[in-house]
Amino acid sequence: MSTAFDGTVAGHLGVVHAAGAVVWRERAGRLEVALVHRPRYKDWSWPKGKLDAGEAVAAAAAREVAEEIGEPVVLGMPLPAMHYRTPDGAGKHVRYWAARLAGPDDAPALAARAPVQPAALTEIDDVVWVSLRTAEELLTRRTDRAPLAVVERLYGQGRLDTHVAVIARHGQARRRSAHTGDEATRPLTATGASQAEALVTVLAAFGVTSVVSSPWERCMRTVVPYAEAAGLPLEAVDALTEAAHAADPKKAARVVAEHLAEGRATVLSTHRPVLPTALAVVEKARRRWTVGTIPHTEPWLRTGEALVAHVVGTGRATRVVGLERHRPPRPGA
Repeated sequence: MSTAFDGTVAGHLGVVHAAGAVVWRERAGRLEVALVHRPRYKDWSWPKGKLDAGEAVAAAAAREVAEEIGEPVVLGMPLPAMHYRTPDGAGKHVRYWAARLAGPDDAPALAARAPVQPAALTEIDDVVWVSLRTAEELLTRRTDRAPLAVVERLYGQGRLDTHVAVIARHGQARRRSAHTGDEATRPLTATGASQAEALVTVLAAFGVTSVVSSPWERCMRTVVPYAEAAGLPLEAVDALTEAAHAADPKKAARVVAEHLAEGRATVLSTHRPVLPTALAVVEKARRRWTVGTIPHTEPWLRTGEALVAHVVGTGRATRVVGLERHRPPRPGA
């Protein structure tokens, strides 16, 4: 399963791109999922919808699901994508995630999202919460049962209820040769600033509630837009700078490990030279069965790109159960 995403793929090569989720909840010890009914097609399906132009895939999933079920959600583990032909013969590619209903603790992430308008009754005329067996029977499209099977397996393995740790490389910065100040003050370019803005909707979709950064200008400015939109404090940590990492990479590793294991949905913004150390910490917490892979070659992440690690447990019980990379939409796309 591919775990790299580009929010600018809508309409690419004549294929319709969409995103959605299998939304789950526990009631009286039983797992339930939400299905929607579309009167136009007279079918039962997962909540989903097309990407807007220039919209990040994860942001589209969170938005479309909220529109269709009438409640905000937080994305969790990635699920198998669907590829099929629509009734009019067009190709369609749909990305899915497992998603939980948002709660009071997710208020900062919800504050960073744009307002959502509920779907019209002509689009969605019913939403039901049903057991996994009932969902399997109700789903009109047989291929929609594939993500349901993965959700059932993750639930049985204790890997469905996750939080994220996001490692972000700062956005595109001004070239060193064009900057007259010291290295710590080198700013983002206009493209880098656009990448930082694009990251807001991705972090919001995954429910990030803690923002940590190298105090150097380009890293701070990459996550300031999200911190401001979410109303969150920004924690500046010297160990995540290039200079501190060069002097003692173990300090940077400890910072990443601490935030990975604390149980909060966190983004850590840092520099390319720090990435091998940060990713090695994530690698140590993954297992052979973990979905997705760690980048192992230079430059590890592109400017403005983020590695989203889905985590279960805290402290010594911390495990990375899923990994995916999210690339910012192209400016102006």
